[in-house]
Parts: sequence; C-alpha cells; structure tokens
Amino acid sequence: MRITVVGAGPSGLYLAILMKKADPAHELTVLERNAPDATFGWGVVFSEETLGALRDADYATYLEITDSFARWTSIDIRYRGQTLRSSGHTFSAIKRTHLLDILQRRARSLGVDLRFGTEVSTVEPADLVVAADGANSTLRRSGSFGTTSEPQGCKYVWFGTDLVLDAFTFIFRGTEHGLFQVHAYPFDEHTSTFIVETTAQTWRRAGLDTMSEQESIAFCSALFAEELGDHRLMSNRSLWLDFPLVRNTHWHDSNIVLVGDAAHTAHFSIGSGTKLAMEDAIALANSFVRHPASVEQALVDYELERQPVVERFQQAAGDSAAYFGRVGHYTGLEPIQFAFNLLTRSGRISHANLTQRDPQLIRVLDAWFAGAASAPGAVAPPPMFAPLRVGGLTLRNRVVRSGSDLADAARAGAGLVLTGFVAVGPDGRTTRSCPVLDESWAPVVDKVHDAGALVGVRLGHAGRRGAVRESGVDVSLRDGWPLLSASPLRYAPYGRVPREMSAQDMARVREEFVVAARRAAAAGFDALELDLADGYLLASFLSPLTNRRPDECGVDRPRFPLSVVDAVRAEWPALFVARLTVTDWARGGLRIEDGIEHARALAAHGVDMVHVRAGHTTAGSRPEYRRGYLTTLSDRIRNEAGVPTLVGGYLTTPDEVNTIVAAGRADLCLFEPRPTPLEAAL
Repeated sequence: MRITVVGAGPSGLYLAILMKKADPAHELTVLERNAPDATFGWGVVFSEETLGALRDADYATYLEITDSFARWTSIDIRYRGQTLRSSGHTFSAIKRTHLLDILQRRARSLGVDLRFGTEVSTVEPADLVVAADGANSTLRRSGSFGTTSEPQGCKYVWFGTDLVLDAFTFIFRGTEHGLFQVHAYPFDEHTSTFIVETTAQTWRRAGLDTMSEQESIAFCSALFAEELGDHRLMSNRSLWLDFPLVRNTHWHDSNIVLVGDAAHTAHFSIGSGTKLAMEDAIALANSFVRHPASVEQALVDYELERQPVVERFQQAAGDSAAYFGRVGHYTGLEPIQFAFNLLTRSGRISHANLTQRDPQLIRVLDAWFAGAASAPGAVAPPPMFAPLRVGGLTLRNRVVRSGSDLADAARAGAGLVLTGFVAVGPDGRTTRSCPVLDESWAPVVDKVHDAGALVGVRLGHAGRRGAVRESGVDVSLRDGWPLLSASPLRYAPYGRVPREMSAQDMARVREEFVVAARRAAAAGFDALELDLADGYLLASFLSPLTNRRPDECGVDRPRFPLSVVDAVRAEWPALFVARLTVTDWARGGLRIEDGIEHARALAAHGVDMVHVRAGHTTAGSRPEYRRGYLTTLSDRIRNEAGVPTLVGGYLTTPDEVNTIVAAGRADLCLFEPRPTPLEAAL
C-alpha cells in the first residue's frame, strides 16, 4: 500500500513507524514543510498509561524515549505565599526536539522516506493520505470533515526556563491588572517549560497586547522574579496565543484521514496533546491490522474507536480550561481547599483517587474541613460527613435525599430530606395526585426527626406545567383546571395555553405561598425550598423565553418572584432554600451569567442557599445530561455569587459528594445511589 503522511510531528512519524513495522512492503512517505529540528513549544509530558501503549506498540522507540525522560511525582501549588505539595502523581517528560529526533531516526531505520522542507499544496495519488499537519491543517481543507475551530480558555505564552523544577508547578500571582498563573514542569536536566496564562481582560489591562516579544518576556520575568531567582525565561517564538479547540464531525473523507491535532485538540492544561496524537497513530495502525484489505473499513474502525475517547478528553480539557479562566473567583478559598479544587478541576482526579495517591494531603484536608486542622496529626471523617451550619440550623452531614418515603430516606443517613413538589394551592398542582400542604404532613415530619434528619418542604406553583397526566411527560388532562403563567405560552407542543397573570392573580398566588409557609412551620418543617426552577410558575417570570410581558414584570423579570421571596421570608424564620434554574440551555434563554445575578439577588432578599438546576424551562431545552452535569454550574454560583449551594445531577457515589463539597463546589449534595442487589441480600 502506498501511504503519504503530511506532517512530521509525533503523530505522523509514529504512524509511519507502526505502519512500516506492520508491513515492510508499505511504501511510506512523510512530507514536512519545516526543517527536521524545527519545533514549537518545549517539553512533552506522558502519563504511565500512555507509556504502556507505546511499549506495546514499538518497544525500540519506547526504550529510547524512556531512557531520556525527566521524571517526577509531585505537584506544587504556590498560592498566597504558601507552597502546597501533593505527591503520588507520576509524570514523565522529554524535550520535544529530542522526541522528534528519536522518531525520525526510527522511521528512517525502517525505510520510511522522510522529506523535510517540502511545501504541500497537492498530494500525489496514494492508497492512504494522512493529514498529520496540525491544528491549522492545510490538507484537511481539501476534504469534507465538518471542521470547527474556536478559541478556548485564556491567553497564554509558552516559555522555557533554565530553572530546573522538581515538580509540576502551578504559580498564582495577583497584580493590579488581575490574576496571572503559571503551568511549569521540567523536561530534561537543564530546562523546564514555563507557560504563563491570564484572561484576555487582564492581558489587555497589563498592556501585553501592545508589547513586543522581548517586552513580554521582560514583563513575565519581573512578575515571577521571586520564583525564577537568578534564572531566565527563554523564547522560541513565544507569542501570546489563543488555544484553538479543533473538532471534526468526520475523521476521514475518502482515503484522507486525520490524526493528532488535525483531528482534534485538547487544552494544554491537562497535558494530553502529544499523548492523544500518538495514541491516534496506534489506533489507526491497529485498524489496518484488523482490516488489511479495506481502507474504508479500517478508517471507519479507527473513528469508532478513537472519537469517543477523544471526546471525553476534550470535555475534561474544556472543564480545565474554563477553570483557569475563572480561577480568580477561587482566591477566597483557603490554601488547602484551593489546592484540592485545582487538583480535581477536570474530573479525572477525585477525593478517593487522591486518597490513594497522597493520603497525607487528604488526611489534612479532611481534618481542615471538619475544623480540626489545628491539632497536629488530626484525623476526621470524609467531608460528606462533616456537619454544616446554615440558615440557623446544623445539618449532621452534607447528604440530601428525596423520595416518596421520607422516613426511609432519613434512616438511610441523610442530613436533610426534601419532599417532592408540594403545591401551594389546588390550581398550582402538577397532577391530580400532586400534594398540597395540609395537616397530614406533621406525622411525616415527626418520623423524619425521629430518624435523626432534618426535613424540608419544596413549595411551588406548577404554572403552565400544571394539570397534566400522571405519566410525567406533560400531557394535558382533558378536564384539567385553568393554568397561569407569566405569558400566555404553552409548555408542551400540544399543551394548554395558560392565562397571563394579572396583578390580582399575583397578589393571590403570593398570599398562597405565605399561607403555605405558615403551614410548613406549623407542621414542623426545618427548611423551606421555594421552587423557581424547571419551567414552573415563578421560573416562568425569570426567563426571556417564557416572560414576554410588556409591563414592569416583563422589563424587570425577577420583580414578581422576588416579591414572593420577600413575603415568604417574612413568615419563614428557618433555613430558606431557592430551587433555581441558572441556565435554560436553550437559544435565547437564560445564561449562567444571568443565573449568577439571580442567585445574588435571592441572597440579598434573604435566601440562605440555592439549589442549582438547569434546563426544562421549555419543552425544547437540551440539558447536557451526564454524571455530575450540574456541578460546574453549582461551582460558579457558589464562588461567583457568594451563596451556599445544593447540587444534584446523578451523584451516585460517596466519592462524588466528598470531592464536590471538599473542593468548595457545593455545600450540600443530592445523593442518588443506585439500587444494588447487595443491600437486598443483607
């Protein structure tokens, strides 16, 4: 088979090696526009998992690469004048030019034709053409791949330094312009990579947008003079850049296939670019081993294997990039919590995982979280079992449960048990069986208290989502009751059109909430959760998708919901929670920035905690369902709006709860463990 590879980076060279090894009869040509020793960037980091894949793919290359490694096991976090070290993280790095030299020599030894200094405008006919020419791939433009490329994360500049570090090092430095951060790591006995990053706003305020390359180096050298000491920053065309997030719907078109950055990119803050590129090469070569007689079958097989893996890495990398874009909001965290928040930012490291890697750090973290860190050698239960003082109450732990049997949920160990939706009046019900608040709740509350938990009631008015069948899919009852909403807009495509609320309607409904709050207090509830979420009545006033009113309640959308909050707060003395949709996840709807402002307003009006929700404002919303899908939203509400949060979102393990609350992403977690036959067997 005749194979032409365009691009002599790690993915292109490694693919040529593996294809030639698999079948020496392949005619392999690698075309590269740059010189053999040209490189951009400094060092390349590998994980242990990647090294195992390299060992299995080509042992000779693996040996030479690993013989040249710089290795370390620690991460240093320099923050607020302290250095916190976390151990147990295995890293290996190599100078990028040395890695390329190893791959070039190995390829030549196998008979691969390497042609450098070759501009590629068209490619001679071949059985397989590989686009390995980077994020700005020229060859990719000759096919149809469904390519998108957009900036991701902060502005950054990639330096080298002759300061040889002994750990992967994060540095955070506040200035009058804003926060700067450094990602730095060693890659040989003489040099370290030193990436400086900041938001675009801080970059411009500091004047870096008008500085030359040398002026930029001087600025960064002065900014991090304390860390650099007598050492210097070095440039290799080190210009401030935006990271390009590249995605392709299809990775092959006819006989042209994409690998490495031509197919995808993953933000540098999780260090996976070269790893993913070389793993692409391994997967593509293996696909041809499985399907030697069909190029099309091999390429389809390659896509099916690699695309899901890369999408998961891109999700983690996107979370990490977004974290560094808003890291300034975490500078109020104490150093130990800030460090844990940083280490767990992408979701690949958790409380349990870090317990294995660095048990001493977790022991100190758990003790600090429980308020016992001042005692040397202190130990404490995991964070999910730490009590929480909020709204004048003390919850025994950070676990919230909800269900049809509240006493069972309390006996299962929850600190707080929440009812399902309870309507403030008959016309505020979702279904005929939807409960209202009456005297029947007092015995239920007593049973929960006897089981050792606190109990909260979720009060709401269904609005345009009312009078539906019990199926839970918003199918309207034929003989239902009249509906109310902010505007006369149906919820489901065939749902009933609600009446736009008048001033009299608002006064009546507000009083119904007040009366329900009094009944909740009389029944002995410890907490009241006001429902401003999921497209129900109060939520319909907050979103531009559902509030089209021309009056003051349309111009100032939170006006009516906040009036209800004020009225309920005046009657309710205990823990007051707002269940709030913080983003509609729909075009033209509420964004997370709107949710943050709404959360701030609720806190200013006496709400003690926000229960973070998303989507469901309209039937056409598209929530991004995955495990923990609400956690990042809760993180932003808690740390940017400055209000305690409760979060759910398919949190099914204690490790998820421990990680979320210890990192300061929420204060309480709605815990939903999956049923297991083990419990039935006990």
